[in-house]
Amino acid sequence: MKLTSARNIQIIAFLLLALVVTQALFTMLYVAEINPSRQLFWGLEGLLFTILSAFAGAAMVQTKNHHVGWSAIAFSSVFNVMQVSIGATMFMPFREVASQLEALGAAAGAVVAFSFMIYYAAKFLLGFAALIFGVAKMNGSSKVLGGLTASVGVIAMFANAISITFGRDSYLPSSVAGASGVLATLLLAICLLTITRED
Repeated sequence: MKLTSARNIQIIAFLLLALVVTQALFTMLYVAEINPSRQLFWGLEGLLFTILSAFAGAAMVQTKNHHVGWSAIAFSSVFNVMQVSIGATMFMPFREVASQLEALGAAAGAVVAFSFMIYYAAKFLLGFAALIFGVAKMNGSSKVLGGLTASVGVIAMFANAISITFGRDSYLPSSVAGASGVLATLLLAICLLTITRED
């Protein structure tokens, strides 16, 4: 199966859009206290991120420019697979054990903190990719889309850097880091789609 560089980038953009939809839907259901199936959502995200890592890795060696941006997308995908895997397989067992043995509460908290550390790193990298492709877009065909994408990318990088450095909910609510990363991902996907259309 032969994939051109433009088709590969298009697939990456659609995968990013699908991930934005799954994350936004999960958040809306959670806020509405509907209790969505974490296994379903996180399992689907893990699958999408696994596929994304392959396509982003291919783009990193296929394309002539922005290798650091493609690398950021690829490694953010790997980090996200790790993060959702921890959430889907370890959160519930540790929570159940900690409810029976209070001494294991700290261990359960450490698992959650570890998962969020990886989550913030992945969102930081997606913000970095948004910055790189936003600047490229700004210097090319669309200053508005490029400037907006780059700006949101910087915000996502800053918010997630704060959360990585000082811990969850230390100086910024965890939701700020997550939401800025999702918005950066959305704008990054739109940037990539416009690149393929122009090509």
